[in-house]
Amino acid sequence: MSEKQTGILKSSLGVAFATMLSRALGLVRVMFEARALGGGAFASAWMLAFAIPNLFRRMLGEGALGNALIPTISQAEKEYGPERVRRDLGIVFVALSALLAIIVVIVSAVSVVLGKMAGSDWAGEFATDGTLNRFRMVFGLLPLLMPYAFFICLVGAIGAVLNTCKQFVLPALGALLLNFFLISGLAWGYWHGVSGQELGPFLNMLSYLVLASGAVQLAFMLLLLWKYGRFPMFSHGMFHNNTVLRQLWKLVLPGILGASALQLSFLADRLLAICVGPQAVPALTNVDRIIDLPIGIFAISLGGVLMASMARSAANGELGSMSDDLYFSRRHVIFVCVPMAVTVMFFWRPIISMLCLGGNYTESDLEATRYVAIFYGAGIPLFCSIKVILPMFYSRKDMKFPFYSSLIAIAVNICLNLILMWPLKQGGIALATVIGSLVNNEILLRRLRKEGFDLHGSGIAWVTIRCTAVAGLIGWGMSTLAYPQLRAVLTFRYVGEFPAFLTMLAAFTFAYVAINALLGAAEPREIRRVLSFRIKAK
Repeated sequence: MSEKQTGILKSSLGVAFATMLSRALGLVRVMFEARALGGGAFASAWMLAFAIPNLFRRMLGEGALGNALIPTISQAEKEYGPERVRRDLGIVFVALSALLAIIVVIVSAVSVVLGKMAGSDWAGEFATDGTLNRFRMVFGLLPLLMPYAFFICLVGAIGAVLNTCKQFVLPALGALLLNFFLISGLAWGYWHGVSGQELGPFLNMLSYLVLASGAVQLAFMLLLLWKYGRFPMFSHGMFHNNTVLRQLWKLVLPGILGASALQLSFLADRLLAICVGPQAVPALTNVDRIIDLPIGIFAISLGGVLMASMARSAANGELGSMSDDLYFSRRHVIFVCVPMAVTVMFFWRPIISMLCLGGNYTESDLEATRYVAIFYGAGIPLFCSIKVILPMFYSRKDMKFPFYSSLIAIAVNICLNLILMWPLKQGGIALATVIGSLVNNEILLRRLRKEGFDLHGSGIAWVTIRCTAVAGLIGWGMSTLAYPQLRAVLTFRYVGEFPAFLTMLAAFTFAYVAINALLGAAEPREIRRVLSFRIKAK
């Protein structure tokens, strides 16, 4: 492991720690959200409405724009210096703010119109099993939630700028704010026993908390920009030289189209799910948040650090170094994510039961997540892998091919949705998503191989086989032999089976790492080396 790769892993572990805090709070939020909103119509409406501003966050905040900003800023600083970067950022943020304001107004106005149409008499003729009522609630919430897209997209773009200053941890900590605000509101609703029609006004209150969190997070990120000398420079006539906008437009447009297609596919999944039944959207969303824990903690953190590192390598023409970094990152994604996938697949019931069951969330809502958890769990390594493959393209300013690849994967996903949702309901939607991700991974890797990058296929195959065999055997043994015994001994009145699950998880992790180390795996040594460096540094 080179010093550069040590730095990549060290930085990504720092971001992973900050992200872990956010995702851990996210799981607490899932607990209160499930108990306060249940797993039916109100939860469906809230989750679908909240997904729409987050859709724009992924398209315009953390997605294509952020990926294009990193190499653009790196190149501008290398050629012209920091003052030019600040002037360019002033142009970018004014243009982005104007675009976001227009989007917020248009989506809010359209949702108001659609809400009135959904409430009309003629629309009621088409209502079946409460589907129309769920859509009506979504349209009522959207005007309250859409301004959050304005705040959070700017936050995502600022985070990309801070990454070019090698600041990864503090920007990641800002994501804690949303969970703090929402947990406080959801906890209040749960402890006060809000239920039935009271949930309607309660959802409005949650929307205001979302807006407040977005405003505070944006203020925090602006302070970080100022601290690290990247605060945008504004001046009269600043748009006379809009070279940066033209450059970003060429880079961002394919990425935005790809992200738009991907997010519209995600939205289509949820729209189909809301038609499947009232339990489908909560089942998909709750499991999605659980598997988002490994994706956010490790893969996104590693991908963000890789993006900055590969952008510098690409600028210097060090393509061999990029291949080595990709191989290194993929090995660690497999090593970390395969046992997480096995854990979700074998222990989905205790995980979701501990997080969600209680309050307005029933045993029927829990059972509705069975196949969603199994299929989404199996897809964790694929979802994570894509996060470290894409920087190979974005760092070289190749935004077009990932766009074409995503279109193919989305087409596969939507076609399979329409086929699988009938026999498997929400489980079919989850399975279609996993297969679509597999297709996307394979297309991108084939392209890199065709371009002459050494993907170390045999090495990746061995790591995959080793990790899958070890994790699978341990998971099967734990689920069939050890966990029933632990649950009988370590289940208590107020904390349920959480002590048993925590004990099992610790034993699983220890056995997995120890067996891999005995088999001569490099990953445990590399992670131990990074952790020892951090301890010595302290």
